[in-house]
Amino acid sequence: MVGQTADHESADIFLPSSNSGREPSSAWTVWRRDSLHILGIPVSRITNDEWMVQIAWWVKEKDRLHHVCTVNPEMLMIAQKDVNFRNILSRVDLTVPDGVGLLWASRRLGKPIRERVTGSDGVPRIAQEAASRGWRLFLLGAAEGVADKAAAVLRDRFPGVQIVGVYAGSPKPEDEDAQVELINASGADILLVAYGAPEQDKWIARNAPRLNVSMAMGIGGSLDFVAGVIPRAPLRWQKLGLEWLYRLYLQPWRIRRMLRLPLFVMAVLLRGSHG
Repeated sequence: MVGQTADHESADIFLPSSNSGREPSSAWTVWRRDSLHILGIPVSRITNDEWMVQIAWWVKEKDRLHHVCTVNPEMLMIAQKDVNFRNILSRVDLTVPDGVGLLWASRRLGKPIRERVTGSDGVPRIAQEAASRGWRLFLLGAAEGVADKAAAVLRDRFPGVQIVGVYAGSPKPEDEDAQVELINASGADILLVAYGAPEQDKWIARNAPRLNVSMAMGIGGSLDFVAGVIPRAPLRWQKLGLEWLYRLYLQPWRIRRMLRLPLFVMAVLLRGSHG
């Protein structure tokens, strides 16, 4: 909650009230510093609760757009060859750890990540917080009609949540002007972009200077899960870290993408935090 300390194992994290006398960015500075590098990419060691606290400050401060990436092993492997994407991941405000592979790698590197912070769980959590705090959300991307279904589900689950805009659109640069105008006109505080990685994060990075939102993040296929277009793995599978296998069962075409997972393991074993 704003103005209170958040539990943290290695540093004093305080999200200040307006009269606290502490630097407004103190919490973010600590979380930015409390990260580890996996294959040369910073991964923030932040929990779901701490993330919600940080979002609350960003929305309260309204100083600029803060870019958050949910990163997983597949994205880190893409970044090894995609220099633009690698640079984006290196300079965003937070890279929250989505994927059990990152938990394994962090333990291997001697700086364990405390928990997964996933986009699939993060979207409902953000909507829940938004309903109680008055944050205004904009859903951008996914297949035609999916964001509308997701918005309906979120409104039903979290009465009072303000979803002020829904638009499928596309990540094509020629469509950006109209999209930015639509988002800014909505008065949204938080922009959730479902174009898939790395396109969604490149879209946010290109348009950050002219977007009037406090936080923007890529959420991949999260709206598909929320809308029920693709079912989440059973809770038991999630706890075992096998959600990726369940999704592969539902979408066998993803096998080529999943081949990056063993490559990630090999890269961590051979290169550690370097590269």
